[in-house]
Amino acid sequence: MTTVLLVRHGLTATTGHVLTGWLPGIGLDDRGRAQAAAVAARLAPLPLAAIVSSPLERCMQTAAAIAATRDGQQVLADDRVGEVRYGDWTGRRLKKLARERLWRVVQAHPSGMTFPGGESMPDMQHRAVTAVRDWNARLGADATYLICSHGDVIKAIIADSLGLHLDQVQRIQADPCSLTVIRYTPLRPFLVRMNDRGGGMDDLMPRARGHGATHGRGGAERVSDAAVGGGAGGALEDELTRG
Repeated sequence: MTTVLLVRHGLTATTGHVLTGWLPGIGLDDRGRAQAAAVAARLAPLPLAAIVSSPLERCMQTAAAIAATRDGQQVLADDRVGEVRYGDWTGRRLKKLARERLWRVVQAHPSGMTFPGGESMPDMQHRAVTAVRDWNARLGADATYLICSHGDVIKAIIADSLGLHLDQVQRIQADPCSLTVIRYTPLRPFLVRMNDRGGGMDDLMPRARGHGATHGRGGAERVSDAAVGGGAGGALEDELTRG
């Protein structure tokens, strides 16, 4: 199974105030740099097959902080996990946008939203999910890798992993420098963590081949099986399957 870590970029001076979109030169502020350093320290023990990032500065800076804890690892930019192209809304204050007629569409019916002069929410979801699937195939079934992206993009990827209609995406939260983890198996994705801002890494560490969910009868099929009854939790189940 391929494990994808989704990290939202850290805070900027405009986060929560202005819809910056693809505006250049929007980097992390002091708070965002501290957040990036903290998530980098949390992830440091975890081997990563690749660090992929939106090409926008705030994401590249966050991803660079993560890469800096790893000897010589490079950040790979991918436009497909870049911010929504908000078109004419780019650079406008959120308080003013909330008075626009289309604001209600974004909130209640995002699958029907095309930003004036920009892209539609379904098109954004399609490009982002396609990027994840392509990186999964490129890096292989045993890989754990990271994508640094943006709030709406991460929420759209989560919705796809859960089989949710895009209109439910606003029920999902992705805070600055939060961690979301999705495991992709041959049958289905599993959402392992969402909007995590403080958990340890033990349950995400690589296991020796033959241990864990793929051990014994069923092989590749068992990794796709859901835990009937809810299971004992990832870390404890690893111990049980090794015992």
